[in-house]
Amino acid sequence: MKITAIKAAVKTKGRFNIFVDGAYKFSLDELQLVSTGVRTGKEYTEAELTTLLEESAFGKAYARALEYIMRRPRSEKELRDYAWRKKWEPAMTERVIARLFEKRHLDDAAFAVVWVRHRSLGRPTSLRKLRLELRQKGIAEEHVETALATGDGFDEKDALQRLVDKKRARYPDPQKFIAYLMRQGYSYDAVKRALSDQPADDE
Repeated sequence: MKITAIKAAVKTKGRFNIFVDGAYKFSLDELQLVSTGVRTGKEYTEAELTTLLEESAFGKAYARALEYIMRRPRSEKELRDYAWRKKWEPAMTERVIARLFEKRHLDDAAFAVVWVRHRSLGRPTSLRKLRLELRQKGIAEEHVETALATGDGFDEKDALQRLVDKKRARYPDPQKFIAYLMRQGYSYDAVKRALSDQPADDE
């Protein structure tokens, strides 16, 4: 079986369609095209073509994983969940994840730091809920604690104060407001201290 044509893909930039004996067979990205040595006129056995087809599938899966990560940083567990939804074979999943770690696109320790920083600057949340979020994303406990201990780490008191400032007008009943804040993961004592710093009446 012979490679009869190599054409740039129209819909997917950076990929090339490979034709065998005059018919489309598979596609490769530019790096794969160079590393595999595929070229027009070269002949392959059935087994060799099967290997190239597997390489093509890996390239597509890796590209999709990169797109998923580029939307926002992801943890390893999130990538594994994504692979499961896409119904990738276990061997494919492991190979893609290994490459992502190799290229440093996956790093749970760095992910935890970024997540804590983002939550510190964004919507107020409690330390309890923040820890839960990271654990749900499969982050190891040591990475969670390291991220929380960094210089620009999470300040629960500040987060609670911002939440109080943001939501106080919606809860004219103090007891209902306290109950709401405790449901967000803050302790009763912390809530009482935050509320004691507020003016008695905003009107």
